[in-house]
Amino acid sequence: MPRVDDYNMALDITEKELRKRNPVHVCRLSGALFTEKEGEQALIRLGFLNRTISITWPHLLFSQDSNKELPIKERIIILHYLNKVNREDPAGEWIAYQDIPSARFYLDAFNRRVKYPLVSAFGEKPDNLLLFAEELYAATTGSVGDVSVLIQALPKIPVTLTIWKGDEEFSPDGAILFDSSIKDILSAEDISELASMIVYPLLAKVR
Repeated sequence: MPRVDDYNMALDITEKELRKRNPVHVCRLSGALFTEKEGEQALIRLGFLNRTISITWPHLLFSQDSNKELPIKERIIILHYLNKVNREDPAGEWIAYQDIPSARFYLDAFNRRVKYPLVSAFGEKPDNLLLFAEELYAATTGSVGDVSVLIQALPKIPVTLTIWKGDEEFSPDGAILFDSSIKDILSAEDISELASMIVYPLLAKVR
């Protein structure tokens, strides 16, 4: 498990990388908004899990539309996204976690941490997934499986959570699907963390 020092080092590296880039170009590619007014702090603004995130430029200080400080894992994922997104639109093709390069090494942990708890919580009551995901993330109804929700995690990163209902022969099953462009933006570790950030608040609603 990474230590706090590892996260701080990762944050420092990705901050230095972003400061070398043109913020207007970064925002155009990422779907963020760059504002710069005389006498005011320049800002990058973008949506993240149904929250509005503001990042000062070039100091890269984070704030959000609540008074809570962003956890370091969230800041790292957002900065990795801003650094790596390189196309103006998602690819429009859904892939599973195991389809992401290098993700197979983390697949067992991903299933135990994210997929299996999702199926356990919503496999028997999939309508609750629709209810809670709309409440937490302004999710819309997806088109995959028996019940699915489409969540806009970041402006160019849609995520679909899917449940297949069980019957007398088969147990309920589920999947977490990503637009295929994500593999060019976030690492397998980042994608696993992002999925956890989406699923855990949903699980908390069930308890």
